[in-house]
Amino acid sequence: MTAGEPRKKDRPWLMRTYAGHSTAEASNALYRRNLDKGQTGLSVAFDLPTQTGYDADHVLARGEVGRVGVPIAHLGDMRRLFEGIPLERMNTSMTINATAMWLLALYQVVAEEQGADVAALQGTTQNDIVKEYLSRGTHVFPPEPSLRLTTDMITYTVHHMPRWNPINICSYHLQEAGATPVQEIAYAMSTAVAVLDAVFASGQVPQERRGEVVGRISFFVNAGVRFVEEMCKMRAFGRIWDTLTRERYGVQDPRQRRFRYGVQVNSLGLTEAQPENNVQRIVLEMLAVTLSKDARARAVQLPAWNEALGLPRPWDQQWSLRIQQVLAHESDLLEYPDIFDGSHVVEAKVAELVEQATAEMAHIEELGGAMAAVESGYLKSELVASHAARRARIESGEEKVVGVNIHESTEPSPLTADLDTAIMTVDPANEARVVAALHDWRLGRDEPRAQEALTALRSAAAGTANLMTATLECARAGVTTGEWSWALRDVFGEFRAPTGVGAAPVAVGAEDGSPLAEVRSKVAATAKELGGGRLRLLVGKPGLDGHSNGAEQIAVRARDAGFEVVYQGIRLTPEQIVSAAVAEDVHCVGLSILSGSHAALVPDVLERLRRAGVDDIPVVVGGIIPAADATALRAAGVAAVFTPKDFGITGIIGRIVDEIRLANKLEV
Repeated sequence: MTAGEPRKKDRPWLMRTYAGHSTAEASNALYRRNLDKGQTGLSVAFDLPTQTGYDADHVLARGEVGRVGVPIAHLGDMRRLFEGIPLERMNTSMTINATAMWLLALYQVVAEEQGADVAALQGTTQNDIVKEYLSRGTHVFPPEPSLRLTTDMITYTVHHMPRWNPINICSYHLQEAGATPVQEIAYAMSTAVAVLDAVFASGQVPQERRGEVVGRISFFVNAGVRFVEEMCKMRAFGRIWDTLTRERYGVQDPRQRRFRYGVQVNSLGLTEAQPENNVQRIVLEMLAVTLSKDARARAVQLPAWNEALGLPRPWDQQWSLRIQQVLAHESDLLEYPDIFDGSHVVEAKVAELVEQATAEMAHIEELGGAMAAVESGYLKSELVASHAARRARIESGEEKVVGVNIHESTEPSPLTADLDTAIMTVDPANEARVVAALHDWRLGRDEPRAQEALTALRSAAAGTANLMTATLECARAGVTTGEWSWALRDVFGEFRAPTGVGAAPVAVGAEDGSPLAEVRSKVAATAKELGGGRLRLLVGKPGLDGHSNGAEQIAVRARDAGFEVVYQGIRLTPEQIVSAAVAEDVHCVGLSILSGSHAALVPDVLERLRRAGVDDIPVVVGGIIPAADATALRAAGVAAVFTPKDFGITGIIGRIVDEIRLANKLEV
């Protein structure tokens, strides 16, 4: 073959669509349609109650059931989710972390019922709890028992499901929380070290099988629009992983040291303004993880163009799948070896990223490792600071975003001419149907067997036995997701992760004449007019939505503008939020919800404020909120609604001050 001559095409990566909603039956139908369209792997999105270990009838599950994924409460749900889909022939990715062991147990039992060989099952459970503490917020248990669950599951799969990837170290969510490429590499690799050290320290894997463990570790990464830097990041990831696994763990087989990763490209950069621009962003981001053969993703799933507006429809997901298929089947990308080999520019950038990420990994090691850096708040505060710096660059215009802070004029878009039909909506009545079906399941199961299984699970958790065996019996006995989780909560307790807000540095200057200086002056003047002291803002995260990045940025900027900020983190009931508002005598309540549960939870907060006699406190809401919902919220009494198009945080804080003045009959 002569230089530059095309060769036989490589096999394409696995093409997935992250999907699931409403019920197991509806999601099953969606999966079948996606497979018929040429999707080559399943990627299951679970709803927030399932991810955080609550049944659909728990108070915190209100408004969240079936909204951002499929509700799976027990074995019957899992059967219906995969009815008619032969699991032995599937490669299934399940985005699940705190309850990963439970969902894998349900999956295994359904596969057994189908007659599958468990040892032949292929797929991935995300199972990275560290990034939940830092960025996604679906953690349940404290770090140490969480690491035990991860360890037990990894060792179980090595012995019983050797083709399964038991953990997906996730740097994806770190970038969504503001991580730089260096932080993304360093934090993910430090997490992998913490996991592997725990697995090998457990004594459940003999020395000679360490390579098998390393060979089953996979990663789930992000790729932003700076696709040259992102491609170099992927090459740096692979280089560091090869060195780490060889030198720290003594893995000699290069196949077991291979950096294996799947990817969903960046959602952080998707815009509500001119959302059609998101298509070219998605394409550029996909190129970052496909162009370089030596650093090519093994599986790719792409967001939809309208995710900054709400839930994508099946057609929107099909569009993202077709983007992958055109690149794989129409272009000549897969016909050549790595096209970047020999590039001095690429090599220099990769070397720079390797050096800086290795240095940050060493610093985390000095702090006691990833788990210690989570508990101390170091990792979280660094991410909050990085995100604040990025938002400040966008607000100042230093970082340009087409349609947002540059080239903002636009023709009307036919894609969004009818915003109410440009996204998918979940029937609010769906939740009641899921709850009723859950009650029927409990009534129809063998109750003594279920209770015996839960007792055995608590006993195993209090001891040192591998928890997968007891979990499998819970699955077979008809135990529910909430019951499995509460049995472990009884032994392990729960965990509230550091918010990172207090330690975040000031990201925006407040020089005379600057926007922040003007807002600070207005905050101080308003406080004085109201009788002295400081204005107090409560930032609340009701429900199970763990996407706290926006809430954290509002809290930091409000602090820098002179507010006293009350922010207790994620996962609060409306009752807790109102109690805090009353106890802290706040001047405004700001609610942040990205999961779509605003229609149920915001009116509940408003009603509770009325009953508490403090309905004169203005309530503002931020999140991915469709126009019709925003109108309904304002009609219900919400003072202001902010969506992703409102990217200027200092301006939002100024609007909040205005609402406080209006509520107190001060001149605006």
